[in-house]
Amino acid sequence: MLLNIYGLSHFFLSFRNVPLAICTSMVIVTVGYVLTNVSYFTTISPEDLLTSKAVAVTFAERLMGRFSSAVPIFVALSCFGSMNGGIFAVSRMFYVASREGHLPEILSMIHVRKHTPLPAVIVLHPLTMILLFTSDLYSLLNFLSFARWLFIGLAVAGMIYLRYKRPDMPRPFKVPLFIPALFSFTCLFMVALSLYADPVNTGIGFAITLTGVPAYYLFVVWDKKPAWFRQLLDSTTSALQIILEVVPTEEDSRS
Repeated sequence: MLLNIYGLSHFFLSFRNVPLAICTSMVIVTVGYVLTNVSYFTTISPEDLLTSKAVAVTFAERLMGRFSSAVPIFVALSCFGSMNGGIFAVSRMFYVASREGHLPEILSMIHVRKHTPLPAVIVLHPLTMILLFTSDLYSLLNFLSFARWLFIGLAVAGMIYLRYKRPDMPRPFKVPLFIPALFSFTCLFMVALSLYADPVNTGIGFAITLTGVPAYYLFVVWDKKPAWFRQLLDSTTSALQIILEVVPTEEDSRS
């Protein structure tokens, strides 16, 4: 009985703490970024800031002397930590989307010994290699930022739509409506700004994004697939299962 009470209390406290943690972390990060940019402008002129290839390194060279060589190392470690978390997060997104039937079935399977979504992790490798062929770093950043903030803004806007369209849906926790509305507007504003600043690369990114629409209708929406097409998909999935040593999860097997 006590364990059940403790579990329920922990359950409800988690729903209360999650939005508080998100709001607190966003405030801390925002203040930190603003103060960092203020510190840049107190040391570097706007002209030097625009011509600098690495603002943090230029800032460190003017204030820290020989210790400035450590700044690129710290930046690399920060990028490594961010990418490490991104690999875990994005691969799990592929995994969940596959379990919902929005991606090929092989991406919803896990390794027989490591119990990790190995196919969902591996699929990131060719995508990453394709992006690395882009020689211009700023074009790559514009391309990725456009796609990232576009879908984040649309996802949050969809949640606002569902709050009014389906008010009876279970919601673990709620936040004031102005917070997601402001966040969605900010995301879409960044997308519009990116489109204005670099229309060529942004347009290419948007065109590549649209290729997912026919793929979604071909593999997900289209139920009346020919027998040979279904057999090809099944044989491909079976071959990849053997090569990667992956199997469906218990929930997928029962369903």
